[in-house]
Amino acid sequence: MLSKIFLLKRKNSYDLTNLDIYSYPEDINKKDNKDIVLKIIQGHDQESLENDCCDNLKSERVVNSAQDKSNPFVIGNPVSQLIGNQNLYTLCINGEMLIGLVFEKEDNPYDYREIFVDMSNELLNIEKCCSFKDDIAIENFLITLFIDIKRFGDETLEQVHDVSFHPSGLFTKVFLFGIDEVGKSSFTRRIKTGKFNDNYFTPSKRFNIEYIQRQDGLLSIWDSPGQNTFRDRWLLGLQDTNIIIYMVDVANQLRFDESKTEFWKIYNENDLQDIPLLILGNKVDLINHNNSNNDEQLKRTEKEIIDFFEFDSLHHNNWKFVFTSVKTSYNIEKVLNTIFTLVSA
Repeated sequence: MLSKIFLLKRKNSYDLTNLDIYSYPEDINKKDNKDIVLKIIQGHDQESLENDCCDNLKSERVVNSAQDKSNPFVIGNPVSQLIGNQNLYTLCINGEMLIGLVFEKEDNPYDYREIFVDMSNELLNIEKCCSFKDDIAIENFLITLFIDIKRFGDETLEQVHDVSFHPSGLFTKVFLFGIDEVGKSSFTRRIKTGKFNDNYFTPSKRFNIEYIQRQDGLLSIWDSPGQNTFRDRWLLGLQDTNIIIYMVDVANQLRFDESKTEFWKIYNENDLQDIPLLILGNKVDLINHNNSNNDEQLKRTEKEIIDFFEFDSLHHNNWKFVFTSVKTSYNIEKVLNTIFTLVSA
Protein backbone atom coordinates (compact mmCIF):
# COMPACT_ATOMS: atom_id res chain seq x y z
CA MET A 1 0.00 0.00 0.00
CA LEU A 2 1.33 3.43 -0.97
CA SER A 3 2.00 5.54 2.13
CA LYS A 4 3.96 8.60 0.93
CA ILE A 5 5.13 10.43 -2.14
CA PHE A 6 8.01 12.89 -2.39
CA LEU A 7 9.89 15.04 -4.86
CA LEU A 8 13.52 16.10 -4.69
CA LYS A 9 14.43 19.09 -6.85
CA ARG A 10 17.93 20.41 -7.24
CA LYS A 11 18.64 24.04 -6.46
CA ASN A 12 22.11 23.63 -7.92
CA SER A 13 22.97 21.15 -10.66
CA TYR A 14 26.19 20.11 -8.95
CA ASP A 15 25.15 20.14 -5.30
CA LEU A 16 23.19 17.09 -4.20
CA THR A 17 22.89 18.38 -0.65
CA ASN A 18 21.13 21.60 -1.68
CA LEU A 19 17.63 20.46 -2.56
CA ASP A 20 14.02 21.54 -2.45
CA ILE A 21 12.17 18.68 -0.73
CA TYR A 22 8.42 18.16 -1.08
CA SER A 23 6.52 15.26 0.45
CA TYR A 24 2.94 14.18 1.10
CA PRO A 25 1.33 13.40 3.46
CA GLU A 26 4.36 13.25 5.78
CA ASP A 27 7.93 14.49 5.77
CA ILE A 28 10.42 11.89 4.50
CA ASN A 29 13.42 13.65 6.04
CA LYS A 30 13.01 12.33 9.57
CA LYS A 31 15.09 13.75 12.40
CA ASP A 32 16.51 10.35 13.26
CA ASN A 33 17.79 9.84 9.72
CA LYS A 34 18.98 13.10 8.21
CA ASP A 35 20.93 11.29 5.48
CA ILE A 36 17.90 9.52 3.99
CA VAL A 37 17.56 11.99 1.10
CA LEU A 38 21.20 11.66 0.04
CA LYS A 39 20.95 7.87 0.32
CA ILE A 40 17.87 7.92 -1.94
CA ILE A 41 19.69 9.95 -4.59
CA GLN A 42 22.82 7.83 -4.47
CA GLY A 43 20.79 4.63 -4.53
CA HIS A 44 18.84 5.56 -7.65
CA ASP A 45 20.07 3.54 -10.63
CA GLN A 46 22.91 2.01 -8.61
CA GLU A 47 24.41 5.35 -7.50
CA SER A 48 24.62 6.76 -11.01
CA LEU A 49 22.04 9.53 -10.64
CA GLU A 50 24.80 12.08 -10.12
CA ASN A 51 26.48 11.14 -13.39
CA ASP A 52 25.22 8.64 -15.99
CA CYS A 53 21.52 8.75 -15.26
CA CYS A 54 21.31 12.52 -15.24
CA ASP A 55 23.62 12.98 -18.23
CA ASN A 56 21.64 10.51 -20.33
CA LEU A 57 18.32 12.11 -19.47
CA LYS A 58 19.65 15.61 -20.09
CA SER A 59 20.95 14.55 -23.52
CA GLU A 60 17.61 12.92 -24.30
CA ARG A 61 15.84 16.08 -23.15
CA VAL A 62 17.86 18.21 -25.58
CA VAL A 63 16.97 15.87 -28.47
CA ASN A 64 13.31 15.77 -27.49
CA SER A 65 13.13 19.53 -27.08
CA ALA A 66 14.38 20.02 -30.62
CA GLN A 67 11.86 17.54 -31.98
CA ASP A 68 8.80 18.14 -29.82
CA LYS A 69 8.54 21.20 -27.63
CA SER A 70 5.14 20.07 -26.39
CA ASN A 71 6.74 17.36 -24.20
CA PRO A 72 9.45 19.11 -22.17
CA PHE A 73 9.74 16.43 -19.49
CA VAL A 74 11.84 13.33 -20.09
CA ILE A 75 10.91 10.56 -17.70
CA GLY A 76 13.38 7.83 -16.78
CA ASN A 77 12.78 4.27 -15.67
CA PRO A 78 11.62 3.69 -12.07
CA VAL A 79 14.13 2.11 -9.72
CA SER A 80 13.31 0.02 -6.67
CA GLN A 81 15.27 0.79 -3.52
CA LEU A 82 15.29 -0.59 0.00
CA ILE A 83 16.91 1.83 2.43
CA GLY A 84 16.59 0.75 6.04
CA ASN A 85 12.91 -0.03 6.48
CA GLN A 86 11.93 2.25 3.57
CA ASN A 87 10.53 0.45 0.51
CA LEU A 88 11.05 3.01 -2.26
CA TYR A 89 10.38 3.39 -5.98
CA THR A 90 12.11 6.38 -7.57
CA LEU A 91 11.72 8.05 -10.95
CA CYS A 92 14.09 10.62 -12.47
CA ILE A 93 12.74 13.55 -14.51
CA ASN A 94 14.97 15.56 -16.85
CA GLY A 95 17.99 14.47 -14.83
CA GLU A 96 17.14 17.21 -12.35
CA MET A 97 14.30 15.91 -10.19
CA LEU A 98 13.47 12.69 -8.43
CA ILE A 99 9.93 11.55 -7.65
CA GLY A 100 9.69 8.80 -5.08
CA LEU A 101 6.95 6.49 -3.82
CA VAL A 102 7.11 4.92 -0.37
CA PHE A 103 5.31 1.60 0.08
CA GLU A 104 4.65 -0.84 2.87
CA LYS A 105 7.61 -3.20 3.20
CA GLU A 106 5.74 -6.24 1.84
CA ASP A 107 4.61 -4.46 -1.35
CA ASN A 108 6.18 -5.10 -4.75
CA PRO A 109 6.98 -1.69 -6.32
CA TYR A 110 7.18 -3.18 -9.81
CA ASP A 111 3.41 -3.73 -9.71
CA TYR A 112 3.18 0.06 -9.96
CA ARG A 113 5.68 0.64 -12.75
CA GLU A 114 3.20 1.24 -15.56
CA ILE A 115 0.86 3.50 -13.59
CA PHE A 116 3.82 5.47 -12.15
CA VAL A 117 5.34 6.22 -15.56
CA ASP A 118 2.06 6.72 -17.41
CA MET A 119 0.51 9.05 -14.83
CA SER A 120 3.71 11.10 -14.50
CA ASN A 121 3.83 11.53 -18.26
CA GLU A 122 0.12 12.32 -18.50
CA LEU A 123 0.20 14.96 -15.77
CA LEU A 124 3.43 16.60 -16.91
CA ASN A 125 3.41 16.30 -20.71
CA ILE A 126 -0.28 15.96 -21.61
CA GLU A 127 -2.20 17.89 -18.96
CA LYS A 128 0.82 20.14 -18.28
CA CYS A 129 -0.33 20.60 -14.71
CA CYS A 130 3.05 21.59 -13.28
CA SER A 131 6.04 23.67 -14.36
CA PHE A 132 7.92 23.07 -11.09
CA LYS A 133 8.32 26.80 -10.62
CA ASP A 134 5.55 27.21 -8.08
CA ASP A 135 5.37 25.46 -4.69
CA ILE A 136 1.59 25.16 -4.72
CA ALA A 137 1.61 23.67 -8.23
CA ILE A 138 4.22 21.13 -7.15
CA GLU A 139 2.19 20.16 -4.08
CA ASN A 140 -0.99 19.75 -6.15
CA PHE A 141 0.92 17.65 -8.69
CA LEU A 142 2.21 15.36 -5.93
CA ILE A 143 -1.20 15.01 -4.31
CA THR A 144 -2.85 14.24 -7.66
CA LEU A 145 -0.22 11.63 -8.49
CA PHE A 146 -0.46 10.17 -4.98
CA ILE A 147 -4.24 9.79 -5.20
CA ASP A 148 -4.18 8.26 -8.69
CA ILE A 149 -1.49 5.73 -7.80
CA LYS A 150 -3.06 4.93 -4.44
CA ARG A 151 -6.43 4.42 -6.11
CA PHE A 152 -4.81 2.02 -8.57
CA GLY A 153 -3.18 0.06 -5.78
CA ASP A 154 -6.15 0.06 -3.45
CA GLU A 155 -8.79 -0.76 -6.02
CA THR A 156 -6.79 -2.90 -8.47
CA LEU A 157 -4.12 -4.67 -6.45
CA GLU A 158 -4.89 -4.62 -2.74
CA GLN A 159 -8.59 -5.39 -2.83
CA VAL A 160 -8.80 -8.13 -5.44
CA HIS A 161 -8.42 -10.83 -2.80
CA ASP A 162 -11.03 -9.33 -0.48
CA VAL A 163 -13.60 -8.70 -3.19
CA SER A 164 -13.25 -12.24 -4.50
CA PHE A 165 -14.88 -13.50 -1.32
CA HIS A 166 -17.93 -11.34 -2.01
CA PRO A 167 -18.50 -11.61 -5.77
CA SER A 168 -22.08 -10.39 -5.51
CA GLY A 169 -21.29 -7.42 -3.25
CA LEU A 170 -20.79 -3.85 -4.33
CA PHE A 171 -17.45 -2.07 -4.37
CA THR A 172 -18.44 1.43 -3.31
CA LYS A 173 -16.22 4.49 -3.22
CA VAL A 174 -17.50 6.99 -0.65
CA PHE A 175 -16.23 10.57 -0.75
CA LEU A 176 -16.63 12.12 2.71
CA PHE A 177 -16.10 15.86 3.00
CA GLY A 178 -17.05 18.92 5.01
CA ILE A 179 -15.33 21.82 6.73
CA ASP A 180 -12.92 21.16 9.59
CA GLU A 181 -13.98 19.93 13.04
CA VAL A 182 -17.31 18.46 12.01
CA GLY A 183 -16.30 14.89 12.93
CA LYS A 184 -15.34 13.24 9.62
CA SER A 185 -12.27 11.36 10.84
CA SER A 186 -14.03 10.36 14.05
CA PHE A 187 -16.89 9.00 11.92
CA THR A 188 -14.48 6.96 9.78
CA ARG A 189 -12.72 5.68 12.86
CA ARG A 190 -16.05 4.78 14.50
CA ILE A 191 -17.26 2.61 11.63
CA LYS A 192 -13.80 1.11 11.11
CA THR A 193 -13.04 0.21 14.74
CA GLY A 194 -16.31 0.77 16.59
CA LYS A 195 -14.46 3.13 18.93
CA PHE A 196 -14.59 6.85 19.71
CA ASN A 197 -11.76 8.79 21.33
CA ASP A 198 -13.05 11.84 23.18
CA ASN A 199 -9.53 13.29 23.32
CA TYR A 200 -8.77 12.90 19.65
CA PHE A 201 -8.81 16.45 18.29
CA THR A 202 -5.92 16.43 15.81
CA PRO A 203 -7.21 17.87 12.49
CA SER A 204 -6.64 15.65 9.47
CA LYS A 205 -4.10 16.97 6.96
CA ARG A 206 -4.31 14.18 4.41
CA PHE A 207 -6.77 12.05 2.50
CA ASN A 208 -7.42 9.08 4.78
CA ILE A 209 -8.68 6.02 2.92
CA GLU A 210 -10.28 3.23 4.93
CA TYR A 211 -11.93 -0.02 3.84
CA ILE A 212 -14.96 -1.48 5.60
CA GLN A 213 -16.21 -4.89 4.59
CA ARG A 214 -19.97 -5.26 4.95
CA GLN A 215 -22.34 -8.02 3.98
CA ASP A 216 -23.67 -5.69 1.28
CA GLY A 217 -20.19 -5.13 -0.17
CA LEU A 218 -16.89 -3.33 0.33
CA LEU A 219 -16.79 0.35 1.24
CA SER A 220 -13.80 2.51 0.31
CA ILE A 221 -14.17 5.68 2.39
CA TRP A 222 -12.13 8.71 1.32
CA ASP A 223 -12.03 11.01 4.33
CA SER A 224 -10.84 14.43 3.14
CA PRO A 225 -9.20 17.15 5.27
CA GLY A 226 -11.50 20.08 5.96
CA GLN A 227 -9.20 22.98 6.77
CA ASN A 228 -9.48 25.96 4.44
CA THR A 229 -6.06 25.38 2.84
CA PHE A 230 -7.05 21.85 1.76
CA ARG A 231 -10.49 22.55 0.30
CA ASP A 232 -9.25 23.30 -3.21
CA ARG A 233 -7.97 19.72 -3.27
CA TRP A 234 -11.33 18.14 -2.50
CA LEU A 235 -11.99 17.68 -6.20
CA LEU A 236 -8.92 15.43 -6.42
CA GLY A 237 -10.70 12.79 -4.38
CA LEU A 238 -14.05 13.10 -6.13
CA GLN A 239 -13.05 11.09 -9.19
CA ASP A 240 -14.98 7.86 -9.73
CA THR A 241 -17.04 8.43 -6.58
CA ASN A 242 -20.14 6.26 -6.17
CA ILE A 243 -21.68 8.33 -3.37
CA ILE A 244 -20.90 11.65 -1.70
CA ILE A 245 -21.27 12.25 2.03
CA TYR A 246 -21.32 15.84 3.26
CA MET A 247 -21.03 16.31 7.01
CA VAL A 248 -22.32 19.33 8.94
CA ASP A 249 -21.77 20.12 12.63
CA VAL A 250 -25.37 20.87 13.64
CA ALA A 251 -24.25 22.15 17.05
CA ASN A 252 -22.14 24.96 15.58
CA GLN A 253 -24.53 27.31 13.80
CA LEU A 254 -21.86 30.02 13.70
CA ARG A 255 -20.20 28.11 10.85
CA PHE A 256 -23.35 27.26 8.89
CA ASP A 257 -22.71 30.04 6.36
CA GLU A 258 -19.16 28.79 5.77
CA SER A 259 -20.31 25.19 5.47
CA LYS A 260 -23.09 26.10 3.04
CA THR A 261 -20.72 28.15 0.86
CA GLU A 262 -18.17 25.33 0.63
CA PHE A 263 -20.78 22.72 -0.22
CA TRP A 264 -22.32 24.67 -3.08
CA LYS A 265 -18.92 25.77 -4.35
CA ILE A 266 -17.85 22.16 -4.82
CA TYR A 267 -21.26 21.09 -6.12
CA ASN A 268 -21.54 23.87 -8.70
CA GLU A 269 -17.94 23.65 -9.92
CA ASN A 270 -18.05 19.90 -10.52
CA ASP A 271 -20.35 17.58 -12.41
CA LEU A 272 -21.99 16.00 -9.36
CA GLN A 273 -25.50 15.70 -10.70
CA ASP A 274 -26.97 12.20 -10.55
CA ILE A 275 -24.42 11.10 -7.91
CA PRO A 276 -26.16 9.87 -4.73
CA LEU A 277 -25.69 12.29 -1.83
CA LEU A 278 -25.94 11.64 1.89
CA ILE A 279 -25.95 14.64 4.23
CA LEU A 280 -25.00 13.96 7.83
CA GLY A 281 -26.04 16.34 10.58
CA ASN A 282 -23.42 15.31 13.13
CA LYS A 283 -23.07 16.09 16.85
CA VAL A 284 -26.82 15.94 17.40
CA ASP A 285 -26.03 14.85 20.97
CA LEU A 286 -24.93 18.43 21.69
CA ILE A 287 -28.32 19.89 20.86
CA ASN A 288 -30.55 20.21 23.93
CA HIS A 289 -34.00 18.77 23.35
CA ASN A 290 -36.90 18.14 25.63
CA ASN A 291 -37.17 14.36 25.86
CA SER A 292 -40.98 14.46 25.73
CA ASN A 293 -41.07 15.76 22.17
CA ASN A 294 -37.58 14.90 20.95
CA ASP A 295 -38.72 13.42 17.60
CA GLU A 296 -40.83 16.46 16.82
CA GLN A 297 -37.99 18.85 17.60
CA LEU A 298 -35.55 16.81 15.52
CA LYS A 299 -37.91 16.98 12.54
CA ARG A 300 -38.22 20.74 12.98
CA THR A 301 -34.45 21.12 13.26
CA GLU A 302 -33.93 18.95 10.18
CA LYS A 303 -36.31 21.15 8.16
CA GLU A 304 -34.53 24.30 9.36
CA ILE A 305 -31.15 22.93 8.29
CA ILE A 306 -32.42 21.75 4.92
CA ASP A 307 -34.02 25.14 4.30
CA PHE A 308 -30.92 27.06 5.36
CA PHE A 309 -28.56 24.98 3.21
CA GLU A 310 -31.09 24.87 0.34
CA PHE A 311 -30.69 21.12 -0.02
CA ASP A 312 -34.20 20.97 -1.48
CA SER A 313 -32.77 22.45 -4.68
CA LEU A 314 -30.81 19.22 -5.32
CA HIS A 315 -33.30 18.13 -7.97
CA HIS A 316 -30.85 15.94 -9.91
CA ASN A 317 -29.53 13.89 -6.99
CA ASN A 318 -31.00 11.09 -4.97
CA TRP A 319 -30.23 12.45 -1.50
CA LYS A 320 -31.01 11.83 2.15
CA PHE A 321 -30.44 13.76 5.38
CA VAL A 322 -29.57 11.79 8.54
CA PHE A 323 -28.78 13.07 12.03
CA THR A 324 -25.78 11.38 13.63
CA SER A 325 -23.72 11.41 16.77
CA VAL A 326 -20.35 9.79 16.22
CA LYS A 327 -19.67 10.10 19.94
CA THR A 328 -22.73 8.09 21.03
CA SER A 329 -22.89 5.98 17.83
CA TYR A 330 -26.39 7.34 17.14
CA ASN A 331 -27.59 6.37 13.63
CA ILE A 332 -24.17 5.05 12.54
CA GLU A 333 -25.66 1.73 11.44
CA LYS A 334 -28.44 3.61 9.66
CA VAL A 335 -25.83 5.61 7.74
CA LEU A 336 -24.11 2.44 6.51
CA ASN A 337 -27.41 0.94 5.38
CA THR A 338 -28.40 4.19 3.68
CA ILE A 339 -25.14 4.29 1.72
CA PHE A 340 -25.89 0.95 0.06
CA THR A 341 -29.55 1.83 -0.42
CA LEU A 342 -28.72 5.07 -2.26
CA VAL A 343 -26.02 3.46 -4.40
CA SER A 344 -28.24 0.51 -5.32
CA ALA A 345 -31.11 2.83 -6.22
